[in-house]
Amino acid sequence: MSTPPQAYLSQPYLAERRILELGDALYDAVEAARFPQTVLRFRNDHAAVEVGLATLADADWLAHFGRFVPLPDTLEQPLALRYHGHQFRQYNPEIGDGRGFLFAQARDAQGRLMDLGTKGSGTTPWSRFGDGRLTLKGGVREVLATEMLQALGVNTSRSFSLIETGEALERGDEPSPTRSAVLVRLSHGHIRIGTFQRLAYLRDAETMERLIGYVLRNLYDEDPSEDAAARLLDLVVNRTATLAASYMAAGFVHGVLNTDNINVTGESFDYGPWRFAPTWDPSFTAAYFDHHSLYAFGRQPEAIHWNAMQLAVSLRTVSDAEPLIAVLDSFAERYQRAVSQAILWRLGVVPQDPFSDRALVQAVERGLVASKFGLDRFFFDAFGGTAPAGAAFDEARSALAAYAPRKPRDHAYWQGEPCSMLIDEVEAIWAAIDQSDDWAPFEAKIAAIRRMGEALS
Repeated sequence: MSTPPQAYLSQPYLAERRILELGDALYDAVEAARFPQTVLRFRNDHAAVEVGLATLADADWLAHFGRFVPLPDTLEQPLALRYHGHQFRQYNPEIGDGRGFLFAQARDAQGRLMDLGTKGSGTTPWSRFGDGRLTLKGGVREVLATEMLQALGVNTSRSFSLIETGEALERGDEPSPTRSAVLVRLSHGHIRIGTFQRLAYLRDAETMERLIGYVLRNLYDEDPSEDAAARLLDLVVNRTATLAASYMAAGFVHGVLNTDNINVTGESFDYGPWRFAPTWDPSFTAAYFDHHSLYAFGRQPEAIHWNAMQLAVSLRTVSDAEPLIAVLDSFAERYQRAVSQAILWRLGVVPQDPFSDRALVQAVERGLVASKFGLDRFFFDAFGGTAPAGAAFDEARSALAAYAPRKPRDHAYWQGEPCSMLIDEVEAIWAAIDQSDDWAPFEAKIAAIRRMGEALS
């Protein structure tokens, strides 16, 4: 028996089903897999508070997010969304939600429309030759990534729930058989650039107009006007330029920045072979299959800009080219402004003016490249405006002297060591789970990340 909506006592539970406005041209009704077991491994009560679900008992949590009993007053059946996408710059019209679906919608404490979507919830019409499942290791990695990114100020989906499902999965890229899981994400929408690409491919102008209206009204709180397509592109360019900047400040490499992995709200999501860069190395690459380093650390702004261009190409279905081109031409300037803001935020100093801020950021980048200093160590030591010792940081130290700290270093976090999330630690956390079913390192890491987030915010 699921808990009635009046029992959700944190933020009121405000169910929605706005996705149905789009009609079934953009999704397929599907059913969740029936798993042999459901063992709760992670529940994000911080995120659950925001949508009125934090008071769910564990048994009800498992029913909703492991067996997918519908939440009250929202979708009666899960929906696998349809989209296309450029994957490593190769267009693929044969993709869609192949191992996930949209399970529910609700309003958060800010009134935003939020989606509860899944990964590893079973096959759909878009699974192709996949089994529709998620490895437990993949789920653990996504929880760690989203927690770390949120703490570092990146606009990211939230790992809402991770439930082990009791199946033995065969995978070619990790020791098999391996344990299975189902993940639930809390996201500000699941509409991708690839969603628009599919409609352009089908030359479906009517549904394109409907999708533009849906995104503007429900994800940007704007009523569509005559220039709705250009206005949408303007909003997406702004958000995605900011996203690219926040990746750089966080030292994060997403790994698979395909157009079907870019949310039009500018919220980062759909994490696969991600890594955090140990140093400021533009060539650092996360995905072992990214043979040409297309999505290397330093190429992520270029990749995201290219993806925004594909949205503009799609919007030509319903718009003239000139206003779209004008918006695209602003991406670089918006990115430069955003990366200065993001790096100054992580440095813990108050911005001054665009010229001075950019000069400081360039001095920091030069120092990091020359010194090969650890990124997390650098930002930990420099927080509040003091660059580490050494000739490589003379220029940055001089520039920082003119900046005021944005907050004091009085949180207990600053008395310890910097919180990092490099690949060796990720593997060690997984090894403890895999070999001994020991979740203590995972839980301790989540707590440490959240302490860092408190100190930075």
